[in-house]
Amino acid sequence: MKMIQVTPAAGAEVRRLLAKQENSEGMGLRLGVKGGGCSGLSYAMSLDTQRESDTVFEIEGLKVYVDPKSYLYLNNTVVDFQDGLQGRGFKFTNPNAQKTCGCGESFSV
Repeated sequence: MKMIQVTPAAGAEVRRLLAKQENSEGMGLRLGVKGGGCSGLSYAMSLDTQRESDTVFEIEGLKVYVDPKSYLYLNNTVVDFQDGLQGRGFKFTNPNAQKTCGCGESFSV
C-alpha cells in the first residue's frame, strides 16, 4: 500500500495545534488537493474528523485523513514542518509532482 509520511517535526506541530482545539476528540490532520495556485493544483490542510470514504493513516498516534481523489496525487508524499529563518510552515515533498511553483504551494502532474 502506498503511504503518506509525516515527519516528526510536522507531527509535533499538528499535535500542538490539536491541543489548542477545544473539542479535538477524533480529530486528525486532513490532507487534500484542490484546483488552483500558479501550477494548477494546490495543497490543502486542516484539522478534521474522519469521513466515510477517507484513507486513514496512523503515524505515531496521529491520524491522517485523505479523500480518494486527493490520495491519487498525494501517495508517497512527505509532509514536513520547518521553523527557521527562511520561514515557518509545512512543506510538501511530492514525488508525483511534475512541476511546482516557486512558492512550493502548488504543483502539476
